[in-house]
Amino acid sequence: MKQGRDTTQKERVRIVKDCLASGKNYGEMALKYKVSYQQVRTWTLRFEEMGEAGLEDRRGKRKKDQVPRTELEKAQIEIEQLKHKLYLAEMERDLLKKLDEIERRDAFRK
Repeated sequence: MKQGRDTTQKERVRIVKDCLASGKNYGEMALKYKVSYQQVRTWTLRFEEMGEAGLEDRRGKRKKDQVPRTELEKAQIEIEQLKHKLYLAEMERDLLKKLDEIERRDAFRK
């Protein structure tokens, strides 16, 4: 199996458009552009489903910093943001409880 190589988004778009023009000949495109057959196939399927946005490399990006591509992704990002807000609110509540407990303990000792 041939090892793939790193590509830019512009290269991926060019490869996919060339692949579609040639009637989805993944093997020919893989040899022509020196990438793996599976990469060409995956890029083509994503391009057909989501357009050029589907070919973005989004590895290592946090959900809250991403621009949504679909309605499902938009909902998932909003859920992640709300979970983070809830986590911060719970931390603040717990901190205030502990502070109140410490203040009461100090007042009792005096």
